[in-house]
Amino acid sequence: MPQLSRLIPLLTLFVNLANAQPPEEWVDPATGHRIVRLSKEPGTASLYFHQNAYTADGAKIIVTSPRGISTIDLKTREITPIVEGQRSVIVAGRKTGQVYYMKEGAIYAADVNTKVSREVAKLPARHTVATLNADETLLAGAYVEGDEQPSGQVQRRGPRTQPTGPDGKPLNKAEAKEVMLDARLKAALPMALFTVNVKTGEIKIIHRATDWLNHFQFSPTDPGLLMFCHEGPWHKVDRIWTIRTDGTGLTKIHSRTLEMEIAGHEFFSADGQTIWYDLQTPRGEDFWVAGYNLASQVRNWYHLQRDEWSVHFNVSADGKLFAGDGGDSEMVASAKDGKWIYLFRPRMVPNYGIVSEQKGLIKTGVLYSERLVNMGKHNYALEPNVTFSPDQKWVIFRSNMFGPTHVFAVEVAKQ
Repeated sequence: MPQLSRLIPLLTLFVNLANAQPPEEWVDPATGHRIVRLSKEPGTASLYFHQNAYTADGAKIIVTSPRGISTIDLKTREITPIVEGQRSVIVAGRKTGQVYYMKEGAIYAADVNTKVSREVAKLPARHTVATLNADETLLAGAYVEGDEQPSGQVQRRGPRTQPTGPDGKPLNKAEAKEVMLDARLKAALPMALFTVNVKTGEIKIIHRATDWLNHFQFSPTDPGLLMFCHEGPWHKVDRIWTIRTDGTGLTKIHSRTLEMEIAGHEFFSADGQTIWYDLQTPRGEDFWVAGYNLASQVRNWYHLQRDEWSVHFNVSADGKLFAGDGGDSEMVASAKDGKWIYLFRPRMVPNYGIVSEQKGLIKTGVLYSERLVNMGKHNYALEPNVTFSPDQKWVIFRSNMFGPTHVFAVEVAKQ
């Protein structure tokens, strides 16, 4: 009986842990930064890293859950359901804060205050929309023309079965993903890039190609500027492009100059002046966050270390801080200790006056990192997708570190 009396408290503890929600708030002992859990329902996730997820007033964030689309008040943490049922969120409008989403081949906009949805436009079969412009007058997306369509396996983020290399051994995550990307690229299916008029529903094709068009993003400030990518294995494509919504001004943003050089996961700065992207020269060996200023055409490249490489990067509204969501050892950087949420402070390499500044040269700097969250228990099959809160005081991300997916926020200032 004495042994049983000692076991009862342990059994009670295990039961409580099994039934418990993740903590609502704690200070990460490895970093000293405060973390709060914003979501309550397991399976709640924040949006993709470049999708605007914040209401126009900056007070709330848009999230998805098994029940539908909701907002979370960033101050009170109050959760308000907006749309019921599984829906594909496009973006939160920067002008009105309405949530644009797709449902059964149609585009809808939901008012976050009244919770009333209105139909914006019906789409023809196979058309998908992925972005909304700054003044909420146009949506944009693409579709494959003709009868031939990508197979289900090609459209997936990863193959249905783990592919193997020439030696018969299973490929890691990064290599397996490239098998899928390469298969879709080689298909060379004709695609059309189109816009949808939010007021009238009119669909207008602005660009055609047999390249794989993907990763659509409107400028956050210029309603007429659209960024998209040529998708595929990054070392085989010049990925980053822009175009005007009237079909003019097709521009390649980055040209590869090295074998196995890769650039991608591009995103706009908050002011719309700079396009930032992950750059590796070459792949998996030397790591940069690179920026291209659309007006001046000046390039700023910030260097970082292997373990600091992140699946996605993001930048604060004032452009003074970057964040990264880290990565595991099977990703492109093969990081030994990369499972962290990072904060980065950029510093340019000083011009020491030995030679005058030469026009046209790339300006270089370094990202100095600070660890915010220990992601050691996170499974990177779920990408954390970091974003800065509108007040720049928090980095928000999604994680399965406690099992189910939840949305968390880590405070930029250390406790």
